[in-house]
Amino acid sequence: MAQDMKAAYRTIMDDHFPPEMRISFGDQTLIYRKRTWKITDEDSGERVEKGLRYGENPGQEAALYELVNGNLVLGQCRFIQPGKGLVSALSEWDLLQFGKHPGKINLTDVDNGLNILKFLMERPCVAILKHNNPCGVAQAETLPAAYERAYWADRLAAMGGAVVCNRPMDKAAAELISQSYVEVVAAPEYEKGAVEILAQRKNLRIIRVPRMDQLAGYANARFVDFKSLTDGGIIVQQSPLNRIRTAADFIPAAAKREGREFRCERQPTEKELADLLFGWQVEQGVSSNSVIYVKDGVTVGIGTGEQDRVGVAQIAVDKAYTKYADGLCYRRYGVPYHELAMDVERHKTPAHLKEAIDDETDAARGGLIGSAMVSDGFFPFRDGVDVGIREGVTAIVQPGGSQRDFEVIQACNEANPKVAMVFTGQRAFKH
Repeated sequence: MAQDMKAAYRTIMDDHFPPEMRISFGDQTLIYRKRTWKITDEDSGERVEKGLRYGENPGQEAALYELVNGNLVLGQCRFIQPGKGLVSALSEWDLLQFGKHPGKINLTDVDNGLNILKFLMERPCVAILKHNNPCGVAQAETLPAAYERAYWADRLAAMGGAVVCNRPMDKAAAELISQSYVEVVAAPEYEKGAVEILAQRKNLRIIRVPRMDQLAGYANARFVDFKSLTDGGIIVQQSPLNRIRTAADFIPAAAKREGREFRCERQPTEKELADLLFGWQVEQGVSSNSVIYVKDGVTVGIGTGEQDRVGVAQIAVDKAYTKYADGLCYRRYGVPYHELAMDVERHKTPAHLKEAIDDETDAARGGLIGSAMVSDGFFPFRDGVDVGIREGVTAIVQPGGSQRDFEVIQACNEANPKVAMVFTGQRAFKH
């Protein structure tokens, strides 16, 4: 059975989807062309034309389509036009190394990385993604520094992920990336020598994304978002637009309750505003319900896809502690934290080594002291923000609009020291 599964993972499936797809909206038609690439067949050595390896799992046929014709206008909304392809426009010349040949998950991870980075183009930034959620996102003054910060934000989840960069890949960044196992690297361009360094990992997909230098312009463009239902039906929606582009777009946290006005008593500092803005942009690519913590332009803890907000706030805290301890342990002893813990249990390693890691992690509260808390939806009760406040967050951003906004504002004002909070006026749900 195990051997059969390994063979399934290696298999590039034939797909039976048509070469062209047409979708009509009344008297308007969008025309899509299936994207395929000429590759060398591993068994025969012949050049063959193939599309995606498979879908979300082996055995699922899948196809990638690029919009090639049709300018859809519905109401006052003009949707993204042909000739603007990013992931859907990848040619053989952009797939610098096919590696194990890209499948659906590889490309949707890259796409969601672009979805985040389109709001973060002013500085070097790296997003590492896994299963269509970010593991770590970080900004820095150089690409290598941004990658290193994103990697250490959650090196455990980064294993086997997709690294998406908003600057040309240089040799220094390539050297860092090549030290770890990732499945995909995507960048707008590759400097001389960078591909050769990355290509030492034969299974790695190395992708050059066309038009990434124009990525900031996609922040204002809507696309048609299709959600397929189990019964074969389809829900169609506009993609969201993020109204928060600068710190000036935040709304002071205020609410009224029984004739009384509540306002957050402390305003964010410039540093806090920078983290709140960075965190809100990262939130655009996180599955809801979600709460994330960021500090100094890097994610500290990411909680995704939970049913209740207080639960996901606590999960993000727990992950922050876990990742902080693992980072300390790996840098200090060269082993993951869980291996150290097992060796202590088996009496192979002195217990005081683990105790030192635990004490430092607790003292730093998992790196959460001084962080910003970001929520993609409003807090229905104050218990969610109380989770972050207990761990030392100093600023919070959330949509606002709850009947209990007053209670959440009170939680910030009652904190010692007081916590700043701003509203966005819109939520950032992503399903």
